Amino acid sequence: MSKLIDISITLDNETISDPPFLRPSITYTTHKESAKDVVASFPGMTEDRLPEGLGWAVETITLSTHNGTHIDAPWHYHPTMDHGKRAIAIDEVPLEWFMQPGVKLDFRHLPDGHVVTPAEIDAELARIGHILKPLEIVLINTRAGERYGHPDYVHSGCGMGRDATLHLAYKGVRVVGTDGWSWDAPFSHTAKRFAETDDASLIWEGHKAGRDVGYCQIEKLHNLEQLPANGFIVICFPAKIRAASAGWTRAVALLPD
Repeated sequence: MSKLIDISITLDNETISDPPFLRPSITYTTHKESAKDVVASFPGMTEDRLPEGLGWAVETITLSTHNGTHIDAPWHYHPTMDHGKRAIAIDEVPLEWFMQPGVKLDFRHLPDGHVVTPAEIDAELARIGHILKPLEIVLINTRAGERYGHPDYVHSGCGMGRDATLHLAYKGVRVVGTDGWSWDAPFSHTAKRFAETDDASLIWEGHKAGRDVGYCQIEKLHNLEQLPANGFIVICFPAKIRAASAGWTRAVALLPD
């Protein structure tokens, strides 16, 4: 029997997984509170005639397509991809991209804010003895995973810059993922580098690499520490939202017996 590992975070009102102004909000309606809504659809019905006077449980959620574990589409990064073609939205991305063999690169030792280089990718691939194949899904295990739920989560972990992102894309990789808040280095660290250099190309450089090669990225993964370096399948179909820049996913890893 194959083993499934949940590599998604949970949407809730308590866990710190976004900056304060971006956090989701969930309102829970209990069975008792909804009884009046149930009977309203049936003239002559009264709450006391429902089983134990109870209706249904319902949740109302206010969130962005970029809350929770989600997949960014090329449209999120820029209006164009592949050197001028219209960027595709999340409902247009080929489904086969989202169920492929996975590869985990362990960069937990790298400091917060570090921008991973192509040489570091190649060194890690050599360490685990893996040669990347087209459409494999590459997951980046950073220090952010252990800080999930803590106030410093959005500032934690290394990030992937333009060169590293294109290094993967040119090998045929079309879906990547991270346990950090963003595929790029945390904004707070990029802001310091920008202040020092006044180099605007540093800002969101990993995302903006999608202008050259269209690709998708999974953000806010979890439990990547439980995965081997390779030999598993990633299943991460996104929610089908018309013309959207992203879609939520219940990403899982399927490990063989």
